[in-house]
Amino acid sequence: MKKLIFIISILFYCGNLSAQNFSKIDNWLQDHADVMGGRVYLVLYKDGKIVYSKGVSKLSAKQKVVGKILAKRQGNTADFSDYTATTRQQIASCSKWLSAALVMTFVDEHKLKLSDTVGKYLPVLSKSGKGNITISECLSHMTGINSPGLKESLSDMRQTNSMDEAIQMIADLPMEGEHGKVFRYSNTGLQIAGAVIEKISGKSFETLFSERIAQPLDMKNTDFGKGKVALPAGGASSTPNDYMNFLIMIVNKGLFNGKRILSENSVNQMQINRVNAEVNKAYAPTEAGNFGYGYGEWVMENSTAGKPSNSVTSPGLFGSFPWIDNQKKSAGFLMAFYLNNKGRHEYYIELKKLVDEALAY
Repeated sequence: MKKLIFIISILFYCGNLSAQNFSKIDNWLQDHADVMGGRVYLVLYKDGKIVYSKGVSKLSAKQKVVGKILAKRQGNTADFSDYTATTRQQIASCSKWLSAALVMTFVDEHKLKLSDTVGKYLPVLSKSGKGNITISECLSHMTGINSPGLKESLSDMRQTNSMDEAIQMIADLPMEGEHGKVFRYSNTGLQIAGAVIEKISGKSFETLFSERIAQPLDMKNTDFGKGKVALPAGGASSTPNDYMNFLIMIVNKGLFNGKRILSENSVNQMQINRVNAEVNKAYAPTEAGNFGYGYGEWVMENSTAGKPSNSVTSPGLFGSFPWIDNQKKSAGFLMAFYLNNKGRHEYYIELKKLVDEALAY
């Protein structure tokens, strides 16, 4: 009997210890939910399983009024229900990671090379002096094109009626420097890459994403919408659970439930910082801090030149924050929806630090 009581005590203690491991994260969500739009949801993965999945809602009366106004402008009805692991919403630039991965599936199949120039597939860009831009430069925001701001660019692209029209709009933009020598975080490069894989395959970007990424990763509630033109750099909607499936694939070097989605080499290539000392950093959002950039994702930690970073991320304009940590074999996805980016970079760093501490046990 004493032995049984001892075992039960140990199990009870370990259970409490496990709960205590996440208490700081619980507190962080409580403390930041209001400034991050009133609602947040966090999912964490480590060593093959989901270890945390929780949301906090602290919507204020003012946030509800603003929400109603925004929803009305879009012809929708505001939804103020608590976030869950299956809540679906726009994820803005978190889309870039998904799109870059889709492009890399073509590289894996040898249908595309990172060194290929875009003029090979899109002659209109050659006519405007942009034909020598490479696929690698498109994925790393080093096209040298002086692109408009993120919100303005997405708004302009939504007015186009075809991918060809969208590419013509890009062709008309001025250059601000030599391609490969200027980093400007924008929507332009991924829009070009999206057009290229449409030309190669004869299929729409949305169909390609569904077939190559969403379906094999069981991302049933993730897509790039049904607009006339897909927006690879910021047009996706997803859920915490869906996006986590993508991150799990990245953590496991391209494998998901025993099925290979990306080659290990492609995953590693995406995580190498391309913004070296010789590159002019023309624009990076405040929330990126001093991060570097790979293909479709920010490099959170410096690494040996030519080697993948330990931690990478691709946060969105509305505050959602996905990341993976190669060393800890972990991943996280924080869903949020707010526009004020003040302090956002510090929030991300602080949250990841707390998660790293909790998962160290």
